Amino acid sequence: MASTCQLLKSCSHRADVNYHVTRGGFFNDNRRFSPASMLGDFTVGEVSMPGLPPEDELQDEVLLAEVRDAFGVIRVVQIGAYRFLEFGDAIEQSCVFQGDPGWLEYDYTRAMLLGALCHDAPETALFLGLGAGNLTQACLKFLPLEDVEAIELRPDVPRLAMEFLGLDDDPRLTIRIGDATELLDSAETADLIFLDLYTDQGPGVGHLAWRFLDRCREKLNPGGWLIINQWAGNDGKPLGAALLRGLYHRHYWECPVKEGNVVLLIPADLEQDLDMGCLQMRAGELAPRLGYSLQPLIEALRPAS
Repeated sequence: MASTCQLLKSCSHRADVNYHVTRGGFFNDNRRFSPASMLGDFTVGEVSMPGLPPEDELQDEVLLAEVRDAFGVIRVVQIGAYRFLEFGDAIEQSCVFQGDPGWLEYDYTRAMLLGALCHDAPETALFLGLGAGNLTQACLKFLPLEDVEAIELRPDVPRLAMEFLGLDDDPRLTIRIGDATELLDSAETADLIFLDLYTDQGPGVGHLAWRFLDRCREKLNPGGWLIINQWAGNDGKPLGAALLRGLYHRHYWECPVKEGNVVLLIPADLEQDLDMGCLQMRAGELAPRLGYSLQPLIEALRPAS
């Protein structure tokens, strides 16, 4: 049977569009794009998969909500079947497909889900940065999680996510409001920790803070994994590569994605290795439920650079 990845069309950058990279993906002055979603709808087996249509078919943007807090402006906008969480001057933070809020539109979120599959049976997860919550919802939907904690800096973010972006009030999920760099010590240990702290200016200070990154790994249960969504430099290496190599002793894996980020997969200790065979098996078994293949991301994995 053909794999899902064989059904995906490849996409290339258009020469007449100026692309910018944000936490959520590519966008130009007027439209949003991602490598996964420039395809339009496509079908895997009997299931119709979402996907943003081509630029000339996108509907007008509709503003659904706008609030201002101590950190700036937060907006929720809609384009067709998609809703976007934006910070500041239209900086996209999250993209949500209304028909399935657990659908992961961008490769960087899919790579973070792939990182979660490094664990054979995770029961607990900690999300440092919630955003619209679609990665959190995907993990709750597809992983055997029993207890999930999320720390979000801005109180309006989870409120808007629940009101406009389909975030479920799942009894397994607890959301705490505050600075993750300050609340981490009071969080429970976890099998999986996701670090994704972005503002309208880029990655938060925690992404390059030695002690905070070390504390994140210390919060892992034995056999756990720390998954970091990190910006990449012009050389394709993750931001702060030298710091990361020193802190984690080069014992981690990188997954570069088309949005321009590098997702880091960091084990709880130096004795813990990445079992590629088991990872491929779990990803393959999950693909029919996901509606897309994680195999291209597995093939992109590389040792610490």
